[in-house]
Amino acid sequence: MEKNGNNRKLRVCVATCNRADYSKLAPIMFGIKMEPEFFELDVVVLGSHLIDDYGNTYRMIEQDDFDINTRLHTIVRGEDEAAMVESVGLALVKLPDVLNRLKPDIMIVHGDRFDALALATSAALMNIRILHIEGGEVSGTIDDSIRHAITKLAHYHVCCTRSAEQHLISMCEDHDRILLAGCPSYDKLLSAKNKDYMSIIRMWLGDDVKSKDYIVALQHPVTTDIKHSIKMFELTLDALISFNKRTLVLFPNIDAGSKEMVRVMRKKGIEHHPNFRAVKHVPFDQFIQLVAHAGCMIGNSSCGVREVGAFGTPVINLGTRQIGRETGENVLHVRDADTQDKILQALHLQFGKQYPCSKIYGDGNAVPRILKFLKSIDLQEPLQKKFCFPPVKENISQDIDHILETLSALAVDLGGTNLRVAIVSMKGEIVKKYTQFNPKTYEERINLILQMCVEAAAEAVKLNCRILGVGISTGGRVNPREGIVLHSTKLIQEWNSVDLRTPLSDTLHLPVWVDNDGNCAALAERKFGQGKGLENFVTLTTGTGIGGGIIHQHELIHGSSFCAAELGHLVVSLDGPDCSCGSHGCIEAYASGMALQREAKKLHDEDLLLVEGMSVLKDEAVSAVHLIQAAKLGNTKAQSILRTAGTALGLGVVNILHTINPSLVILSGVLASHYIHIVKDVIRQQALSSVQDVDVVVSDLVDPALLGAASMVLDYTTRRIC
Repeated sequence: MEKNGNNRKLRVCVATCNRADYSKLAPIMFGIKMEPEFFELDVVVLGSHLIDDYGNTYRMIEQDDFDINTRLHTIVRGEDEAAMVESVGLALVKLPDVLNRLKPDIMIVHGDRFDALALATSAALMNIRILHIEGGEVSGTIDDSIRHAITKLAHYHVCCTRSAEQHLISMCEDHDRILLAGCPSYDKLLSAKNKDYMSIIRMWLGDDVKSKDYIVALQHPVTTDIKHSIKMFELTLDALISFNKRTLVLFPNIDAGSKEMVRVMRKKGIEHHPNFRAVKHVPFDQFIQLVAHAGCMIGNSSCGVREVGAFGTPVINLGTRQIGRETGENVLHVRDADTQDKILQALHLQFGKQYPCSKIYGDGNAVPRILKFLKSIDLQEPLQKKFCFPPVKENISQDIDHILETLSALAVDLGGTNLRVAIVSMKGEIVKKYTQFNPKTYEERINLILQMCVEAAAEAVKLNCRILGVGISTGGRVNPREGIVLHSTKLIQEWNSVDLRTPLSDTLHLPVWVDNDGNCAALAERKFGQGKGLENFVTLTTGTGIGGGIIHQHELIHGSSFCAAELGHLVVSLDGPDCSCGSHGCIEAYASGMALQREAKKLHDEDLLLVEGMSVLKDEAVSAVHLIQAAKLGNTKAQSILRTAGTALGLGVVNILHTINPSLVILSGVLASHYIHIVKDVIRQQALSSVQDVDVVVSDLVDPALLGAASMVLDYTTRRIC
């Protein structure tokens, strides 16, 4: 069988230096091991894996049933700057013999550690192809320099985020050799389900500890400012002692300054303090459960700003070690502190919160992409890497195929009749749409939403769409900050005080946004429609009910109790018809689809609806459509009803013009085109001259509710990661 342009398997050497990089490399190693017809795997272990003080973590590699081909003792003890340099030198002395013996086709190197720099240097000088994992990221310490140095040595790159990909391109790396795959550890994180997590918590923290009622602390030295980082660690421990919660403290890594940090721990008696459990190492599977159910994680580990976001666990990131990292909204930064007070305040703010799960660093499908990428490597291609000068600026659609993956959102539209879910691309294209009848009960409805979203997310992978989050458009009053439907319209029963964010976020491991359907229509116009680029405009939705959204200074207005833009309930007549809200004379009581249906039924009951060219089947319900059809065919009573409805809507628009003074009014929904001319006539007759020039247009968007739901996701997440 032909593989990689040759008639043999691809020989892959994976070198791991410490507990942190193994958590990223292990999923790839398992994937390689599962395809022996394509790959041969050699495992090299070095660095702190082989040191007792750091837990002898090579044992977890053996427990995972990997054969370790080579163990290299490369660490010179001392935990200072000179020891790090000497350790790199020792690794450079020992690695050539190993690589000559193994003769790998490609070496996989992870991250930004000094051990990894020795690996990449050795492989590059010995003409071995290098695949670098997690290049292009920015943190803010000497790790940046090491990471970027490895990037320049590496032949192929696997990055986790769109920003990292763009950094690699800006560093003149060949974009054909860059794979945007996501973080391999997320493949395990997003599938980690352990119903017996309490036994893990008790094992590490004690029998009396409850879920969400403990802290995980992991802090490392900053090698470019050791003195300050030790001071920060001391303040952290003081704050944790004062906060008085059970805390699992992991020992720092082997970087320069770690010895001093351990001294601080012992000086403060952390290893014997009743509230603390100090450990050298926790197996990754158990560590996942510990951080997933912690009340908070604190420190400066990349794990806090990367992996922990997958669970929505609150994180306090201390100091400058991760200053350039992309983070989810679960991370609170404490850049500097002179006393423990600032850290203590951060603990009070963060502890016990639950944030939406973040997938900035991956969607759980990194390993299949990486394996496919490895199989595509042609060993007959010249080894000498090429740099792309000048940096690529226009072609930014990089991924493995090359490259089809698109940033997308899952959009949910909860209507009175139908429940719709769609995959929506960054450009507003509806890639795929699913429609089901909206169940009447809460339990059936929430189960159907979850089922449809799970199916759509699975389909998105097949369509090479990278889902960034879920946006939900629903009728009624919504608290978008909490993702809760406070109370809904009569059309959507059993839908009051409903938390939509939590079940969806927990099921899909995605951030979730929720808002009123009228607000979503306005957001759709702002991003994709006629409101694009406008500072102030108003959208009125005309459908089964009447809703709306207000954009002021480019932002959506929600109001103090999330009741802004209930434009359908502007009163235009003191003695008008009853409205579903309990009042009467509202715009919705005149101009909504329900109002027109009510009037159509009255005419039909009096045999005044049908004219020549019309018929209503025996079992067919009379609707607003019949009224509109009758008006078009010359029925004067139907025409009068439509004119009254349009006039009521026009008076509402006049009130909006006088109150908000927008630069544009957009009529959206199925009835908009039937009202537009009447509304403009009313404005000419009733509005102040200063606002009569404001344009009123009909929306040209086909699915504003879905597009608006998607825009909540796309606007927020791209602002965060691009």
